[in-house]
Amino acid sequence: MYISISENKEAEIVEKKSKFIANLIYIESVSDAENKIKEIKKRYYDARHNCIAYRVIEDDKIIEKSNDDGEPSKTAGAPMLDILRGENLCNTLVVVTRYFGGILLGTGGLVRAYSKATSKVIGEAQKIKICQGLEYKIEILYSELDSFKYYCNNNEISITSIEYLNNVECIINLK
Repeated sequence: MYISISENKEAEIVEKKSKFIANLIYIESVSDAENKIKEIKKRYYDARHNCIAYRVIEDDKIIEKSNDDGEPSKTAGAPMLDILRGENLCNTLVVVTRYFGGILLGTGGLVRAYSKATSKVIGEAQKIKICQGLEYKIEILYSELDSFKYYCNNNEISITSIEYLNNVECIINLK
């Protein structure tokens, strides 16, 4: 199980005249993330920096990436990725675009600004829990229901819904 977002979000902060625009985007793969990054960079073509961080599940592994896009090393992408990890967010991309306001923020100021923008957009997003596995619909007789529940319980099979119709229809999840 992991946490993701139900819809894309955007949030903005201003630090010492620099504008930081955070975009939080649902992604399904590394290639999807890279395409979304290109779209954001095209949309904010005149910005000084488009820093990124993402976590995505592919082949049952979490793939992580961050990039400072010209900001001093580890002042943007790494803190943004740390926040995604801390929130246990997967299949999620965050791009923080910076329009330079003429005042240098220093490394500590940059870390705080990128972290603040990332936290703000995540705070505004609706989070959802996603369970990985296979879902099956099974139809059984009423007389078999108790045995079936017992079997599922002993084999870590989750029954997500039961409908009582002519027969009993169960939706189960296999991990």
